[in-house]
Amino acid sequence: MSHSISSLQPVAAVLLGLTTGLFGFSRQLAAQADARHGVEQQMAGPIAAGPHLILTPTRIPTAADSSRAAAIVDTLRRAIAKYTDVHAAEADGFRLFAPRVKNQPVFHYTRWLSAARAAYEFDPARPTSLLYRREANGSMRLIGAMYTAPQRSTPAELDRRIPLSIARWHLHTNMCIPPLRQRERWKETREGAPRFGPGSPIATKAACDDVGGRFLPKLFGWMVHVNVFENDPASIWAMPHEDHHAG
Repeated sequence: MSHSISSLQPVAAVLLGLTTGLFGFSRQLAAQADARHGVEQQMAGPIAAGPHLILTPTRIPTAADSSRAAAIVDTLRRAIAKYTDVHAAEADGFRLFAPRVKNQPVFHYTRWLSAARAAYEFDPARPTSLLYRREANGSMRLIGAMYTAPQRSTPAELDRRIPLSIARWHLHTNMCIPPLRQRERWKETREGAPRFGPGSPIATKAACDDVGGRFLPKLFGWMVHVNVFENDPASIWAMPHEDHHAG
């Protein structure tokens, strides 16, 4: 059976759109992989707050907010209790982020299937990452978990997941990273500060272009820590880095 050129044009347009979309998505994944590589190099200490971090605004909590947050904590605590042993988490598909960095304040074990699901729906029993802290004896203690949400999420959408009056979501932004296949440039510094990554003072596309880098307005997605196994109840919704604050 033969087809006229005009009848094939819609099909060609769809295929071109899919190819273009997949190419763009693959480039985005490559950029984020490079960014993860650089972040690994700068994770030994806390990431400085400022132009590279956005926090959701604070609100006055209501009784309904507190009740909903308490239910999330209860659900999460019961869902991840089986991962007290980090080996159980690894057996269930959680993988350590930045494994080459040995002295992280908090170790993130991420399950990428859960991260993909979090892009479309919020399930308090399925966090994207588990959070562990290394004890003095070298063992890993489960302290809680991290939820994620898409970069495009609005405050109202984030609030529907977890009340903004209770938790502050954070988003890493305005990141300058080296060009693809130039990871050796992560080692570059200027006046004692990293030229690229979250520790760099570069926070605009123009400044990033000046050093031959790639500018990422947003990196990863929205994140929030829920430290359900911390000894201090006030630490359950604490920020992951002490020096994080609203810019």
